[in-house]
Amino acid sequence: MRVLVLGGTRFMGHFLVYRLLAAGHQVTLVNRGATPDLFGDRVARVRCDRAAGDLAQALGGREFDAAVDFTAYTAADGRAAALALGGGRVGHYVMISTGSVYLVREGCPRPSRERDYDGPLLPEPAGAEDRAAWAYGMDKRGAEEVLAAAWRDDRFPATVLRLPMVNGTRDPYRRLERYIARVLDAGPLLVPDGGRNPVRHVYSGDVVRAIAKLLLVPSTFGEAYNLCMEETPTLSELLALVAELLGAPARLAPISSAALRARGIDPVAMSPFSDRWMSELDPAKARAELGFQHTPLRRWLETVITSLLANPPSEPPPGYERRAEEVSLAAALAAGAGAGNAGAT
Repeated sequence: MRVLVLGGTRFMGHFLVYRLLAAGHQVTLVNRGATPDLFGDRVARVRCDRAAGDLAQALGGREFDAAVDFTAYTAADGRAAALALGGGRVGHYVMISTGSVYLVREGCPRPSRERDYDGPLLPEPAGAEDRAAWAYGMDKRGAEEVLAAAWRDDRFPATVLRLPMVNGTRDPYRRLERYIARVLDAGPLLVPDGGRNPVRHVYSGDVVRAIAKLLLVPSTFGEAYNLCMEETPTLSELLALVAELLGAPARLAPISSAALRARGIDPVAMSPFSDRWMSELDPAKARAELGFQHTPLRRWLETVITSLLANPPSEPPPGYERRAEEVSLAAALAAGAGAGNAGAT
């Protein structure tokens, strides 16, 4: 099978390419060449900046059995893909989308199902951080809707996969690693707002397997699917499991996000799983129609932790710069709680 991968040098794309090569498929990568890869001469490469509008020209009318697009972020990106690969030049096109398409919907249920996509949308938020997250979801909706129209009008064989936060080895954002680093340094782990928020993410290996399985399956054309785990621990429960797997006590210290911000500490930089723009999806449709199964939480956490311990990074993860202040703040909280208890006795 001739497979085009748009992106393909980081995280899930990286692992998908290796899986496709191991299965004997011919892989062509399309990207700007900004991130080096280790595939050598096993893949063909096309260099282009799709944001500059040269995707169709770069591909030059080549034909592929399937394409997987990790870099479609806007309506313009979706339109460029349909233009470059339309007219029968691809047998199946898969766009990697996001659960954020639900978060920009007014009153969207949680967990969100595919049928919850339609409905009134939130207005643009005033704050810069909220506005950036809102724009991401809106732009992804734009890409999805262009592809839905291309299927409806021209039978462009597109499938959309909506993902929540993705965890796995080689995560370039080093999200789970931020918690692991804090458990390993034996200091307290500040948990914004008590860590009561539900965590329903997806393991990168499960996404890669699902993509490989659904390629060239006509029943998926024109459809969207949520891929995620079904286990839904709270953040505090997840962190307790991480500590257990590391053989360490769970030194969790609840604190309000407002208190962190008052000290100049960004709660999300410290605790990315506390982001209120974190989707919670329902995978029932993917389970029923694709046979999607998720790896149990404990098992994939063990995999990620083992990989990290075997290959320790040379630099601490993002958000760790204020770690000394976090420890000091946790000590002050503990002292205040102790004083309050003493006064009550």
